[in-house]
Amino acid sequence: MRILYDSRKLRHKTPFGTVRTGECCVLRVFLPRDSGGIGVKLMLENCDNEFVSETPFAFEQRDGDYDIYRCEFSTQARGLYFYWFYIMKPDGGFRLFKYGSETNMEDGDKWQLSVIPADFTVPDFAKGAVMYQILPDRFFRAGDCDLTEKLQPFTIHENWDEQPQYTPDAEGNWCGDFFGGNLNGIRQKLPYLKSLGVGVLYLNPIFMAYSNHRYDTADYKRIDPMLGTEEDFKALCEEAHRQDIRIILDGVFSHTGSNSRYFDAKHVFGHGAVSDPDSPYRDWYRFRHYPDDYECWWDMPTLPNVEELTPGYLDYIIEDEDSVAAHWLRLGADGFRLDVADELPDEFIYRLKRRIRAVKPDAMLIGEVWEDASNKRTYGVSRRYFVDGELDSVMNYPWRKAILDFITGEDDGSVFGETLMSIVENYPPQVLSCLMNVLGTHDTPRILTALVDPFKGTREEKAHRRLPPELLALAKERLRMAAFLQFMLPGMANIYYADEVGMEGYDDPFCRRTYPWGREDRSLLAYYRALADLKNTLPALRAGDLRVTMAGQGRLSFLRTAESQSVQIYTNKSSQVWYLPDGELCIGHGVTGSAEGRMLLPDGYCLLFKNNSTM
Repeated sequence: MRILYDSRKLRHKTPFGTVRTGECCVLRVFLPRDSGGIGVKLMLENCDNEFVSETPFAFEQRDGDYDIYRCEFSTQARGLYFYWFYIMKPDGGFRLFKYGSETNMEDGDKWQLSVIPADFTVPDFAKGAVMYQILPDRFFRAGDCDLTEKLQPFTIHENWDEQPQYTPDAEGNWCGDFFGGNLNGIRQKLPYLKSLGVGVLYLNPIFMAYSNHRYDTADYKRIDPMLGTEEDFKALCEEAHRQDIRIILDGVFSHTGSNSRYFDAKHVFGHGAVSDPDSPYRDWYRFRHYPDDYECWWDMPTLPNVEELTPGYLDYIIEDEDSVAAHWLRLGADGFRLDVADELPDEFIYRLKRRIRAVKPDAMLIGEVWEDASNKRTYGVSRRYFVDGELDSVMNYPWRKAILDFITGEDDGSVFGETLMSIVENYPPQVLSCLMNVLGTHDTPRILTALVDPFKGTREEKAHRRLPPELLALAKERLRMAAFLQFMLPGMANIYYADEVGMEGYDDPFCRRTYPWGREDRSLLAYYRALADLKNTLPALRAGDLRVTMAGQGRLSFLRTAESQSVQIYTNKSSQVWYLPDGELCIGHGVTGSAEGRMLLPDGYCLLFKNNSTM
């Protein structure tokens, strides 16, 4: 008989998942009566494997063949901890570790425990919302903008449907081609977004920059001339708020552009770190040899890194009365998504979060993190995104991978189930409620393409490659299942612009083509609207907890519960029919039979609704 302890079961650990400072945590270990064990100790370590404390368990009661030992503890010290148990015997003892969902002697993993601030909150508007991501240059163009001060050189495509530039121009410049999508264009399309059920709109960078992606910021306090003016931005925010849509901006604070008012490598602005040795911005940058050798992001000389904790930079971005953060929040923004959050110091993120909440109490801060953000380490340091309440949400790439692997047959559902519960257990419930759940982004191939064609050819080949009709049909079938899962999970379902109408394309720049106005897949769009309507109207989907009830052999099901409502989600990738219990069918594919005897066919999925008062 094994020693029993499962951190995901309330009989073993209460509360489930993270613990708030000062909150009592109760642990119970079940020792087989014939094991010879006479006691248990809790051994707690910090994230650097340093011993923190040892707490003895007390015998609580007998339950059949087991003796139950109980321990309770609390702490005011926020942080990421790991724990294991020491099992005492008359002749010594042994260590007990985690082995999957079971325990194991002397070998295995430690259990994770995050202690988060007792007052940790996230914005209500984001909980279970539908989110929409726009690369502004490629969404919609309304009218003309004054390009007099647009950074040179640049070209504007004559045809909205042309291919984005995927090779350097004659002078060797990249990303200088534009389609002219602008802020007024986004404002004009707000009714479309509202019809799609969108409540949160995330915009890729809009500040003045040379490149079409604008991750090479030239001026944090100015709208890029190709996009419009500050007044256009204010008008966009005002109209979005009238339609109950919040605006999240991209904050690119780990680096600037080399062609910027701050660095000024091309001597365009004057008084930049390179153009003026006495520049107030010089100590923002990490020069190895002034002015031509400096640290830059991923060794790209056009993206010089900044020293984020330099007082002048902190003041400019965060602390000044009219800092970058304060400036845009006061004009109508509702928060920021932090580009490459892993490369920003925790102190910078913490101070930014504190400031934006001071300016706007429900402002939101999202981090770009590609892994499990609860235990992420960068440059040898464990990040404090959640244990210090720095971030409200992160981009949820682990669930994206789990969905793709399950649907494409790389996983039979067992890894998917474990990935779901790992994030649910490791993340604060507040964060879980507004996770940015992605399928496609500006940094990944279009989800439609990724689901059927992981092509690794040249840029030239990718530029001209399209899915043949039979593969396109399969891709759309898979996308419906992927989107179904995305909308059923806790957090915000994020739609990357045009995914909802069947856009295809490989990695950058082919995932950044223009929205195909007039050529949308209307059937797919109607399906996304149906999913968004469920997400916005069912409390169990918007705010419910999650429990996996089946994961493996091609089958996945999980339960979402909130207040008096429960919904059960089923997805069948096996070759067998799956017999379903009673329940009201809200949405589904491949479901046959009646409420008294439903079956889910292979490649089918559905949501069954039940009122808890009748269960």
